[in-house]
Amino acid sequence: MTKELLLTADTVITMDSENRVISDGAVLVRGNRIAAIGERASLETASPDVEVRRLKNRLLMPGLINAHCHSGILRGTAEGLPVWDWLRMFIDPMHRVLKPREAEAASWLCYAEAVLSGTTTIVDMWRYMDGSARAAAAIGNRSVLVPYVGEHPDYNYFETLETNERLLEEWHGKCDDRIHVWVGLEHAFYATEDKYARVIDLARKFDTGFHTHSNEAEIELREMNRRYGLRPVEALRRFGLFEPKKVLLAHCVWLDDSEIQIIAEHGVGVAHNPVSNMKLASGIAPVEKLLAAGVAVGIGTDGEKENNNLDMFDDMKCASLLAKLNKLDAAALDAWDVLRMGTITGARSIGLEHDIGSLEVGKKADIIAVRTDTPRMTPLMSRRDFNLHHNLVHAVRGGDVDMTMVDGKIVVDGGNLLTADMRELIAEVHAVVPGLFARRAEYLVVNTKGAVSPV
Repeated sequence: MTKELLLTADTVITMDSENRVISDGAVLVRGNRIAAIGERASLETASPDVEVRRLKNRLLMPGLINAHCHSGILRGTAEGLPVWDWLRMFIDPMHRVLKPREAEAASWLCYAEAVLSGTTTIVDMWRYMDGSARAAAAIGNRSVLVPYVGEHPDYNYFETLETNERLLEEWHGKCDDRIHVWVGLEHAFYATEDKYARVIDLARKFDTGFHTHSNEAEIELREMNRRYGLRPVEALRRFGLFEPKKVLLAHCVWLDDSEIQIIAEHGVGVAHNPVSNMKLASGIAPVEKLLAAGVAVGIGTDGEKENNNLDMFDDMKCASLLAKLNKLDAAALDAWDVLRMGTITGARSIGLEHDIGSLEVGKKADIIAVRTDTPRMTPLMSRRDFNLHHNLVHAVRGGDVDMTMVDGKIVVDGGNLLTADMRELIAEVHAVVPGLFARRAEYLVVNTKGAVSPV
């Protein structure tokens, strides 16, 4: 018999097409899907024999979707440089010396951090991702795994399309379809032009998506123009890289209006990374223009090294504030729009809106409970048009998440990770980090200018 569980809470935020809010609400979970949603009293009457989990001083909402992340263990050690210098001096040298055990330890820690702070789905571009898949399988998060692929002689220390294909064969659709694998390129110019057809073929063969960085920094525009006489998005279109069934571009800071139109016409999703873009001084993405054009814009933390945490609530706040500062308009990027970017619009950006992103009957049971008995949430009025959404965007932190359910399974309860021992995960990172940093330092002694610059 399929297990049923009735979750009840003071407030249920559905993030459906009407942003419906239910006071004294409940969600009936059957197996890994939502079977009913409504007022607590009605659902308790309709299901008298079902196990009930009462979540007092809590609100229920869809799990957050991190639309762009990189697992890593460089937190606080890659600081103070703009993006291309940062890549050359910190990140690419790390990739040259990274080992599988270190890469896997990073994913275990990052996925644990994600579910503890209310992120149920994460798009992770990383290395040696069979280890990432093992971590996701155990931690219980929903994952889109995208290998860091470099198919160019200057970047032969990244993943290859061959390792990407092996990951697709071994893990795509596994764990009851909780783990997806996409085709990835670090940047388009991390591959020679003859490899683009192989990217498209792989995406078609496995009926999956394609993810890359684009228009992240102004210097990229000059380089793409030098190489191809095109702007970055125009080049992606010319090379056929918008042909896969779903395409997600990270950053998209330096877009012009014609590129926004191309992205919209091809149904391409965008992952906005406000904290990373501020920290690396990359610029401010035209989020409201993209949304107005009908583009699905999700929010990403980017990696722990360029953000320093993977708290999606933090990035939602920064997305809101950055838009207001950019336009000098306190009304820019409404809190409901930001919440949708972190949930249902984020789901649409990765082509999973039919399964996740909102609390609706038939969708996967990816649900989080947020504490409402904190100073940050006080006062709280649960009317849809009052302060509920503003508090969630501007006040809540990931540590306020009390419960995280993914695919109908509770993986965090009472703020504690149930699927792994956090002390062991931290100890493993501490065990592997010294060797990684020592090898990176040795590389930089010989290569004083760092890795080959992409521009």
